[in-house]
Amino acid sequence: MAELRTEEMLLNVGPQHPSTHGVFRLVVKVDGEIIKEAIPVIGYLHRGTEKLAEDLNYTQIIPYTDRLDYLSSMTNNYALVQAVETLMGVQVPERAEYLRVIAMELSRIASHLVWWGTNLLDLGAISPFLFAFRDREMIIDMLNELSGARLTFNYMRVGGVKWDAPEGWIEKVGKFVPYMREKIKEYHTLVTGNEIFLARVKNIAVYDGETAINYGLSGPVLRGSNVKFDIRKNQTYSIYDRFEFDVPVGTTGDVYDRYMVRMEEMVQSLRILEQAVEQFPESGEIMGKVPKVLRAPEGEVYTRMESSKGELGVYLVSKGKDKPYRLKLRRPSFVNLQLLPKLLIGRTMADIPAVLGAIDIVLGEVDA
Repeated sequence: MAELRTEEMLLNVGPQHPSTHGVFRLVVKVDGEIIKEAIPVIGYLHRGTEKLAEDLNYTQIIPYTDRLDYLSSMTNNYALVQAVETLMGVQVPERAEYLRVIAMELSRIASHLVWWGTNLLDLGAISPFLFAFRDREMIIDMLNELSGARLTFNYMRVGGVKWDAPEGWIEKVGKFVPYMREKIKEYHTLVTGNEIFLARVKNIAVYDGETAINYGLSGPVLRGSNVKFDIRKNQTYSIYDRFEFDVPVGTTGDVYDRYMVRMEEMVQSLRILEQAVEQFPESGEIMGKVPKVLRAPEGEVYTRMESSKGELGVYLVSKGKDKPYRLKLRRPSFVNLQLLPKLLIGRTMADIPAVLGAIDIVLGEVDA
């Protein structure tokens, strides 16, 4: 009987493949269908945001943050202005803080909807993608009314926000909350109990909490491994300490747990939105007292916040001028991606979309 002989092959996944979610290339060494080695190749989208910031004043940098996680631009806006405000000691008016939180939580839901729809599309399900983008469109319309843009919002400013919410906008957000709650229940009915879906995600790409911490993971990919850490709770910022919400965690640490964490995070974001609408100040300023020319005092600061992907941090160094001396961004997609090669070893080619989709990267953050 002839001896069976196999040869290893090097295959390129992307950068055009749908499951790479943009300009991302993955080189895999396979023996048949089994992955023996996986090497992420990044850099196709690199724009040099951190270096460009050294020649821009603080307000001019804000549009560059929109292009990081372009699926959740409002959170990027906040990350930068939070760092500058901390360094300058700026007090932000209450009304502006509520507008920021509402905008950020709407963005978090919108980001998770893109993840849900595209992830399931990569796994072969078409309908969830259509439903997700239908409901995301409602959020995009609301953020468009608030900021004047549909993707790269550029709404927040050092000291507050660019302008107030239009008349009736807060009420519109309030009506969206119960609508979206029902839609999330429909999502579970459509997908979560499906036996084909469960076969693709249960006990796939498992890692424990210690591994997640050692790799510096954050966001749903950390909480999916039963690590209850959310910066909104553990190192609260803005006015998040005024809201009651839970931090969902997984138990097994597989693709399914990371899926369920994001689904529940949308529910918790709706809880925050509901409370924010109820507490929203009837009147007040939307900009604090800041000079016309922003000059942060000499010094350095690191601030962080919980974006839809995880910990988004800004390290800012000032020499007392109207431009930063140095700016370093701690991008969660870039950090979370480093675990991918380990997760793919021993898996099949068919597992790549599920494993990568559960990490939920956005290339604007990977290649800032």
